[in-house]
Amino acid sequence: MQKIAISIGDLNGVGLQIALEAHEKIKKICKPIYCINKDLLKEGAKLLDLDIPKDFELEKVKGKFIIKPGTVTKEAGAYSFDSFTTAIKLASKKKVDAIVTLPINKESWNKADVHYKGHTEVLRDYFGKDAIMMLGCPKLFVALYTEHIALRKVAKKIDEDKLLNFLLDFYKNVKQSNIAVLGLNPHASDNGVLGDEEIHIIKAIKKANKQLGENIFKGPLVPDTAFSPMNRKNYNYYVCMYHDQGLAPLKALYFEESINVSLNIPIIRTSVDHGTAFDIAYKKNKVSLKSYINAVKEAINLSK
Repeated sequence: MQKIAISIGDLNGVGLQIALEAHEKIKKICKPIYCINKDLLKEGAKLLDLDIPKDFELEKVKGKFIIKPGTVTKEAGAYSFDSFTTAIKLASKKKVDAIVTLPINKESWNKADVHYKGHTEVLRDYFGKDAIMMLGCPKLFVALYTEHIALRKVAKKIDEDKLLNFLLDFYKNVKQSNIAVLGLNPHASDNGVLGDEEIHIIKAIKKANKQLGENIFKGPLVPDTAFSPMNRKNYNYYVCMYHDQGLAPLKALYFEESINVSLNIPIIRTSVDHGTAFDIAYKKNKVSLKSYINAVKEAINLSK
């Protein structure tokens, strides 16, 4: 049975509730190790009015602060970062087979002077690798060429050589024979009428297919029809040029079941594909466990 390190996420959000409520299901398929200390676990469980399972195994993460449900705080931000780096170290030292991350809050990280926008950026820096963010479920996966950057900066990032490397790395990790690549502009620029970024995309696709010796990548697809029912019959792996281009359709279709997978790094990392849900944290609301359980199952699958 694989060992999975669970990064606990922002303790002011729903992560701890998810971990506690899903434990009975999770322990049947893996051995979870939760990156949190006893004091904060007890404090959070008391606020949630939930019992701590006797077999809830911990990897101690130092730190002590008052949990403030639904609130952005630098203390919670710093702790969620430390929980994540603890999980990374366990995986790097082969003490666990994979890591699964519960949601962090980017503003909390910023308040804590954590100079990363999210988990993937940390992994990219930690391992010195071009980590790829892929999100989805078996019905639909989207890979993001650019991630947490302002929309106005995306067009400048469409570089033929960088996109070529991205496509080749993505193929190496997923080994799919039919992958859609989206254009950036409306109508995929209508042959240059609405922009010239598609020229770089077309060249990168052609070079990637030539190097692979097979017509793997198709496109650039027109963004507003790329996820139509007809196209989704042909593709379930998409390369998207920016964050919302991929995540808006994915979350509209498969919000509760989709997950986040980090590709092209030397450890296995999966994650829930949702945020900290501060609006319902510690309010005894029912929270969905689907994304978390799917993330754990995929981590187990990838580590076989």
